[in-house]
Amino acid sequence: MKTFFTRKNAIFFIAFVFLFSISDVNAQRRKKKTKGKAPIAAPAKKPSKKKSIADLTKQSEKIEGLFTMYRDTVNGSLQMLISKDQLDKEFIYFSQVANGIVDIGAFKGAYGGSKVFKIKKFYDKIEFITENSSSYFDPDNALSKSADANISEAIMASEKIAAHDAKKGLYLIKADNLFLKETFSQIKPPRFPGQSPFAFSLGNLDRSKTKVTALRNYPKNTDLKVSYAYSKPSVLNGGSRGVTDGRNVTIKVYHSLIEMPDNNYKPRFDDPRVGFFTTRVTDMTSTSVTPYRDLVHRWYLEKKNPNAAISEPVEPITWWIENTTPKEIRPIIKKAGLQWNKSFEKAGFRNAIVIKEQPDDADWDAGDIRYNVLRWTSSPNPPFGGYGPSFVNPKTGQILGADIMLEYSSLAGNLRNEGFFNTIGFEMYLEDFEKEIKHLQKDPAYCSAGQYAQLNNMFAMSAIDVMEEGELEKSKMVEEFIHFLILHEMGHTLGLNHNMKSSQLHNLETINNVSITEEMGLYGSVMDYPAVNYANDRETQGNYWTKTPGPYDDWAVEFGYKVVNSDRELNVILEKSADPKLAFGNDADDMRAPGKAADPRVNVGDLTDDAIEYAMQRIKLSRDISKGLLKKYSKKGQSYQELLTSYFVVTGQQIASANTISRYIGGVYVDRAFAGQDGATKPYIPVELAKQKKAMKALETYVFAPDALKAPKDIYAYLQAQRRGYTGPQDPRIHSRILNMQRSVLLHILHFNTVQRILDSELYGNQYSLSSMMTDLNNAIFKADIYGNVNTARQNLQVEYTNMLIGALTGRNNARYTHAAKSMILYNLKSIRRMVTNTNGNLASKAHKSHLKTLIDNALKEVK
Repeated sequence: MKTFFTRKNAIFFIAFVFLFSISDVNAQRRKKKTKGKAPIAAPAKKPSKKKSIADLTKQSEKIEGLFTMYRDTVNGSLQMLISKDQLDKEFIYFSQVANGIVDIGAFKGAYGGSKVFKIKKFYDKIEFITENSSSYFDPDNALSKSADANISEAIMASEKIAAHDAKKGLYLIKADNLFLKETFSQIKPPRFPGQSPFAFSLGNLDRSKTKVTALRNYPKNTDLKVSYAYSKPSVLNGGSRGVTDGRNVTIKVYHSLIEMPDNNYKPRFDDPRVGFFTTRVTDMTSTSVTPYRDLVHRWYLEKKNPNAAISEPVEPITWWIENTTPKEIRPIIKKAGLQWNKSFEKAGFRNAIVIKEQPDDADWDAGDIRYNVLRWTSSPNPPFGGYGPSFVNPKTGQILGADIMLEYSSLAGNLRNEGFFNTIGFEMYLEDFEKEIKHLQKDPAYCSAGQYAQLNNMFAMSAIDVMEEGELEKSKMVEEFIHFLILHEMGHTLGLNHNMKSSQLHNLETINNVSITEEMGLYGSVMDYPAVNYANDRETQGNYWTKTPGPYDDWAVEFGYKVVNSDRELNVILEKSADPKLAFGNDADDMRAPGKAADPRVNVGDLTDDAIEYAMQRIKLSRDISKGLLKKYSKKGQSYQELLTSYFVVTGQQIASANTISRYIGGVYVDRAFAGQDGATKPYIPVELAKQKKAMKALETYVFAPDALKAPKDIYAYLQAQRRGYTGPQDPRIHSRILNMQRSVLLHILHFNTVQRILDSELYGNQYSLSSMMTDLNNAIFKADIYGNVNTARQNLQVEYTNMLIGALTGRNNARYTHAAKSMILYNLKSIRRMVTNTNGNLASKAHKSHLKTLIDNALKEVK
């Protein structure tokens, strides 16, 4: 074995041991020197001094008010002061769009609703909690002890207390997270299932670009204006022309924190016989089959002299005409708005409404909730003609503020809303109306009155032009139109919702009797969407638009605002509802969309108690006016855009009238009067046989006949849109427009809801049976020409109708048709099949009949 312990290694080992020994000796010496001495402790950290409110706000601007705010003068960040007596107290939050884009529904003036919230302290945090005000519990009922059962708590925000002044009872929190995020209200709309990936949408909220641009503070409210910036790197859809850059979009929003009103306001509860906006509340301790305590939206009016039958209010409803309003129409606006004082005087209040003009040098704007402002805008793609929202105390229904937004486009002789332009005269398909209903549910003040009225107004202007009645007559009509629009939108701000049944007030004789209509109005309510009253006989022309609140409006204001001492007094008012002059039906009841609702008297674009006859007269008038369009609007040095627009508007009146007529087929009159009420009828009464037959005959003549819906042939070659950049097809699609007009009528008559109602109503009085109606419809569409030549417009109609019948048997909605309905539809198809076996007519007609035969033969193979 080889040894490793050499002489050299031994020397190294001895040296290592020696050095280690010396090190150990030195260590022992050090220990002896320190023995008996206390170790030196590390210096203790001084406790950090908590910063006071003064410390944290020393470089901030103090803005005192309901909630005192501090704004950093360097970076603009916000801090908020909460006092101890504000804890566990109710406040109201309200938001409004200061400026935005129509593409996502965040248009200027749009209201975001109001809600009640509380501020609570939880250890070292301040919480903002939304109250649920949709349920009522009688405090005397034991169930009220469990009022919070299965109702979730909504904590909007929880902010750490930055500083506390115990003596003054003050808490300071950072406020940026409250207002620079979507804490109080959702601004960016969600993407809905089935929504196209190409639909316009906002990017993500960019905190670096979002900022508070204005802050106003008052004893009873704190208001902030916040500019929210949404960004994304790229877009598929850049939005409308109102969107500057789809990647970077700014939405400006007013936020208001409001002290809960402390007054003698008494809530008034909704009744189905009269139409007010409401806040829904359900009585959770009631045994009633209708446990509703829905709160009517109305202003708080208190008499100066409580004992007087008529008294001025302590505080009137004061309106300000914004300084953006064209000066020439300010007197019209003021005169129109003050007409509502007639209704209030009947309810016991004199001068309830006051209207003033905003000075040009005013130090406030429409975003200040202390002012109710009537505003004008001119938008790239107007969402409305007029809009009259209000916001309320959700606990009581008291209206706390309101605005009226009016679009200048409603007065213009053009159609800026391109979607509306392309569908002029077509009633909304049911799916489109359901979208509008969603708008109404989100914002009950959503209103299309201005758009409908604009189309009617443009029709009347074209008629006046063609009849060469002069600018004076046109000015009169436009002034009455503005008058009506102001009355309508102000009605919304008083709490009234739409009444689409009121245009049946007058008969064909009295509708143009100015001595009656100037006093009573053209309709029972200004809250309708009526047809313009353009008289066929120009010698008898009365008012074009109503100029005063109608009898229904007077009655509704009486219900909403009259001071009463008991429920019995209110019931006396409500029991008048069966009076025909007080007829009422709102958006949910109207028949503007195919298959929707039941009562043909509740509709848009109609007039008089003989709406079928009035509509027939309007179709005749439109045809007469069409003959003069080419001559009137072929102006030297101008394009044919004005001619095209007038053609659309005038022919649109024909189809709007046709849709009015069609609703009487299978219609059922609805009466919401209560049992035993004077003047009440049965809740459901089918439309008279004679009236339904008259409607079908009118459709046969004016919509389905071979020469129906035709304009003078010489006009077609001139229907040219003025080119703008790279626009769509230049040639007029005449056949498509005619067919779309006819289709809109058929969509209603053949809708599964209409067919079902015809069958059901046969059980309680309907004499126009489904078999009779379907036979008449078949004859109206085929009988005039199927045994000879069929022109191309009729070919389109007949194929479309046949395909609709086939769709009812084999399409996606076939299960929604009853067996009895399918049997009659099948019978009609076989009847058509027999008719098309004849070989008469020209080659195009023969080809058409062969096409129909093939369609039906193929469909019959699928029918089970």
